[in-house]
Amino acid sequence: MKRIIILLLSSVFSTGYLFGQEFPFQNPELSSEERARDLIPRLTLEEKAALMCDQSDAISRLGIKKFNWWSEALHGYANNDSVTVFPEPIGMAASFDDELLYQIYDAVSDEARAKYNHWLAMGNENKRFLSLSVWTPNVNIFRDPRWGRGQETYGEDPYLMSRMGVSVVKGLQGPDDAKYRKLLACVKHYAVHSGPEWSRHELNLNNVDPRELYETYLPAFKSLVQEADVRQVMCAYQRLDDEPCCGNTRLLQRILRDEWGFEYMVVSDCGAITDFFTSHKVSSDAVHAAAKGVLAGTDVECVWENYPYKTLPEAVSRDLILEETIDKSLMRVLIGRFDLGDFDDDAIVPWAQIPKSVLNNEKHQKLALDMARETMTLLQNNDNILPLSKSSKKIAVIGPNAADEKMLWGNYNGTPINTISIFGV
Repeated sequence: MKRIIILLLSSVFSTGYLFGQEFPFQNPELSSEERARDLIPRLTLEEKAALMCDQSDAISRLGIKKFNWWSEALHGYANNDSVTVFPEPIGMAASFDDELLYQIYDAVSDEARAKYNHWLAMGNENKRFLSLSVWTPNVNIFRDPRWGRGQETYGEDPYLMSRMGVSVVKGLQGPDDAKYRKLLACVKHYAVHSGPEWSRHELNLNNVDPRELYETYLPAFKSLVQEADVRQVMCAYQRLDDEPCCGNTRLLQRILRDEWGFEYMVVSDCGAITDFFTSHKVSSDAVHAAAKGVLAGTDVECVWENYPYKTLPEAVSRDLILEETIDKSLMRVLIGRFDLGDFDDDAIVPWAQIPKSVLNNEKHQKLALDMARETMTLLQNNDNILPLSKSSKKIAVIGPNAADEKMLWGNYNGTPINTISIFGV
């Protein structure tokens, strides 16, 4: 009898049914895949659809918290105050210093975790732009200086873009051998997107030369998938050979998953699924668009309101998609959350212990200064005018941007504690 009791207790402990763990998916000793596999059958179809939206509702009956997939970390933890704001990526690319870039994004991920930890400690919920999934880096090729978002990228060279992008992802996600990811990075915008912005919701790129596709536009994405183990890929707005990128089986299945071996999440750019039936006109309505997106391999939908993915139960009832196909996408989504420690007690997640004191600390300030210095490129120095003589009486600073703080912060930025302009103030 004693042996039977011991065996029963051992089973209870190993499956995690003590200490408030009612189901196997709540057991942190199991793998993320095992936990996701246990959770999915416990969900209704409506709950599954909701979990595939970037603003995911809480499921209180199973103890699942609200979660948001959209935060930004382009050159610091964006849309938050009192963070370290580093130079824009196009400037950091000029450093050719991928090791320093890794240190910077290791610091960015520390600050993101610190902000998140403090926010939750104050009794708040996970929210958009204050979460553990960051939609960074942008590795689109910067081919035209008129493209305003080119500043978000690491330039025009596919090799440099790849090397810098790998460092960004590794810095954001944390050590490969860690049990939990520090953050989940996202490489964007897949693929062949280098502007213009105004037409991206309706643009159709036909007959892209295969050599140009594989030698210019895709190498950075491939490197980040295979070398950096990036956990998210964001599909772009436009069409490629008549198919929207977020509904493009060639891009999302044959190339990304079959050729490159990507196993994780694909997320839509915000509103890209809605574009299927509004601007691209490849779907008749939200239900068809949602089915098309999931069938092609887009696992999470971002939109400002009225999620087409919440119509997935109707798509199943109309035989446009099988529930098993939805489960396959949801598996990737849930694995991402388990890998972050989102379902686990903070006490066992090391990244949840990062304190608020890391925000804009001296180390991070020095990293920003070091990189700012490395971004500077001297093209000419006629008559050895530099360095300027300390005896110079007057220096003219011309143009409104010299002291425009918001302009100096760049885009997709956080708000720094202090801004130093060319005037030194």
